[in-house]
Amino acid sequence: MRHAKPSPLQGIQKSIRIHGLDLDAQGVGRLPDDDEHTPGKVVFVAGALPGELVHYEITQNKSKFQKGRLLKIIEAAVFRRQPHCQWYGNCGGCTMQHLDAKAQLAIKQKVLEDDLWHLGKVKPDTFMAPIAGPDWGYRYRTRLSVVNRSIKKGTILVGFHEPQNRYVSDMTSCDVLPRQWSELLPHLRTLVMELSVRDRVPQIELAMGDEGGKLQTAMVLRHLLPLSDEDQQILICFAKQHQLWMWTQAHGPESVKSLYPSSSQLRYSLPEFGVEMLFHPTDFTQVNHSMNQVLVGRAIRFLELQAQDRVLDLFCGIGNFTVPIATIAQEVVGIEGSDQLCQRALMNAFHNYLATKTHFYAKNLFEATLEDLIKWGAFDKWLIDPPRDGAYAIVNALKDAYVSKGEFLQLRPQTIVYVSCNPATLARDAGVLVHEAGYTLSKAGIFNMFPHTSHVESMAVFHRIDTI
Repeated sequence: MRHAKPSPLQGIQKSIRIHGLDLDAQGVGRLPDDDEHTPGKVVFVAGALPGELVHYEITQNKSKFQKGRLLKIIEAAVFRRQPHCQWYGNCGGCTMQHLDAKAQLAIKQKVLEDDLWHLGKVKPDTFMAPIAGPDWGYRYRTRLSVVNRSIKKGTILVGFHEPQNRYVSDMTSCDVLPRQWSELLPHLRTLVMELSVRDRVPQIELAMGDEGGKLQTAMVLRHLLPLSDEDQQILICFAKQHQLWMWTQAHGPESVKSLYPSSSQLRYSLPEFGVEMLFHPTDFTQVNHSMNQVLVGRAIRFLELQAQDRVLDLFCGIGNFTVPIATIAQEVVGIEGSDQLCQRALMNAFHNYLATKTHFYAKNLFEATLEDLIKWGAFDKWLIDPPRDGAYAIVNALKDAYVSKGEFLQLRPQTIVYVSCNPATLARDAGVLVHEAGYTLSKAGIFNMFPHTSHVESMAVFHRIDTI
C-alpha cells in the first residue's frame, strides 16, 4: 500500500491573524497574497480565536487549505477565557471553553446569519435575541465510549473521544454532565473491568429523567457478548450502590431492556403545558431539559395556535411538540420515520389524556412528495423538527404544491415553525420555502442547547405570503 508523502511545508512555523471560527471552533485565517508558497490559502488553527495574532506549526497542507497546531498566542482576544475543565484540549467534547459565554452566543448567532444569507439567500424580518440556559451540568443524556488500552494493566477508559481522533480521553470528570454523573466516571472504569465481557463493551449511555423534582438516572450497558449470571449480579449491585436504573443492550435499539429494577420509566415535564413525557433511555430526547422547555414554549407561541387549528408535527419523535400542541389545538398529527417512536408518542398522548386529539403515523420523511401532502390533507400550522439532514424533501413537496397553482395551493400551511440542529440545512430549506414555495421568513434565532460546543440549535418562523 502506497502512502502519500508528507508536504514539504509540514512542520514549518508561521504567524497569522485569525478572522473567524468554523463549526468545529477552529480559528480561520488567510495567508497573505504575497506568501511565496501558498498565497491567499485558508488556514485552520484549533484553539485560536477571531482577532488574535497567533504563531502556528503546519500539520496539514492541502491545495485549498492548511491546518495548524497552535504554538503561541501573540495577541489574545479580549473574550478569551481560561477553560473551566481540566481535560480541555485532551477531550473533544467541548471545543469552545476558551471562549467567553456571551461571545459563544454571538458567534453561533453569526453562523446562523451567515448560513441563511450565503446558503439560502434569505434574511428574516427579525433576528431574535439568542436564548441561553445553564452553562454547566446541563447534559442530561450522553453516550460514553469504552476502550481497553490494556486490560492486564487495568487501563480501561470511559469517556469522550479526544479531538479529531478515535482515541478516548483519559478523563475522570466532566463539567457539562450532572455532578453525580461526573463523579461516576472513575467507577464506570472499575465496573467494566469486573465483567467477564469487559473487552466487548463498546459504550455506555446515561439518561436522566425528573419525576416531581426527583432526578432519575438510567444507565444502558452495550455488550457484544452475552452477560453471565455473575455479570448481571455485578451490574445490579452497581445500580443499587449508585442509585440508578440498569438497562442492557445486546444488539440494536430493539434489544434494550431493563435489568434493575425489572421495570422502570424515565420521564420529563413541560410545566407550561401541564404535560409529562415518558421515554426510554435510548430514545432521542433533547440533552438539555431546561432549554427544551424554553424551546417548546417558544415554538408553540410562534405557531399562534387557535382552538380550531389542525396541526402537523413532522419528525415528531416521542411527541415532544405534539403532546403540548394538543393541549391547545383541535387536532395534531405527528409523523416520524420510526414506528417505535410513533408508538412511544402515542403512549405519551394516552399518558396525558390527549389521545383523542392526536394521531401518529410512521413515514420516511426524507422521501416525502406532493402525493404524501395530498394524502395527509390540509393543516393550518406545521412544526418541523428534523435531524441534521434537514427537511429537503418536505420543503420541495411544498414547492410542488405552490407551482401547481391549483387546488394543491391550500395544502401549504399558514405558518411553519422549523426547529433545526444544523444551520446549514435550515438555510438550504429556507431558501426553497422563500424563493420557490411562497413563504416569507419572519423570525430566526438560536437557542444555546449545547454550551461550550460548536453545535447550534436554531428556530425559524415562516408565513405563507397570501395570508399576510
